[in-house]
Amino acid sequence: MRGGPSRRGMIAGATGVAPFMTDTSAARSTTSAGQAWERGARAGYAVSGVLHLILGFLIARIPFAGDAEASQSQALASIGDAPLGAVLLWIAAAAFVALGTWQIADAVRGGDDAKDRGKAAGKAVLYLALAFTTVTIARGSSASDGDQQAQGFASALMSAPGGRLLVGVVGLGVIAGAAFHVWKGVTRSFEEDLTRTPTPVTVAGVAGYCAKGVALGAVGVLFGYAALTADPDEAQGIDGAIESLLGAPAGPAIVVAVGLGFAAYGLYSLARARWARM
Repeated sequence: MRGGPSRRGMIAGATGVAPFMTDTSAARSTTSAGQAWERGARAGYAVSGVLHLILGFLIARIPFAGDAEASQSQALASIGDAPLGAVLLWIAAAAFVALGTWQIADAVRGGDDAKDRGKAAGKAVLYLALAFTTVTIARGSSASDGDQQAQGFASALMSAPGGRLLVGVVGLGVIAGAAFHVWKGVTRSFEEDLTRTPTPVTVAGVAGYCAKGVALGAVGVLFGYAALTADPDEAQGIDGAIESLLGAPAGPAIVVAVGLGFAAYGLYSLARARWARM
């Protein structure tokens, strides 16, 4: 974390450990707990990196396999199919919980502006949702269909008063998020999140953020089209959005490039696990 009190200091205050205390066993225990939490949060970035590497492979093979699916649930399911897959999934879930709660601490602590706290809160929701999905798959549930979830969400919104407008707003919000990803990649502002930025990590970050922006942009456009046509079935998740790119000029090449970009983001996330500013 940058600025403000350290998380260890927050823990010490919460547990009543006064700053003037000498190096007692209680103080050492608090420090150990804080270090363990940080290691768990960093592991969350590493797990995210592995997921993006798998997801990149799933996306890149779409032009060559008509029945290929690409979603985070599918990536998690592929981990579950590996030897000791259930154990790996439970470890991944614990890492996501650690990273999600770390982001919650960033969101509620003082010293940061409202924008940074809002971003931290959004990340907390994302990582805790990933933890929930990972747990459901570890317990034997099948991977959910991202496209069906998107269509169900759009359908639920359209059934509400002003539903088409709501779906359109969601689409615009997703497009704004896509633009932010591309901006973050092009301007290399993600380097501010790291204590070190070797050239390979910078290259991976630029490619990864831009590729995620393209994929999210396609999702946003499809939600917008669903609003215009009043047809919730036009809304798609990442899987359907990527497949929609196949119809564009040089579509298969674009999809492969997006897949490679997702894999690059995976490499960036693995580097972030080591060099992230916590």
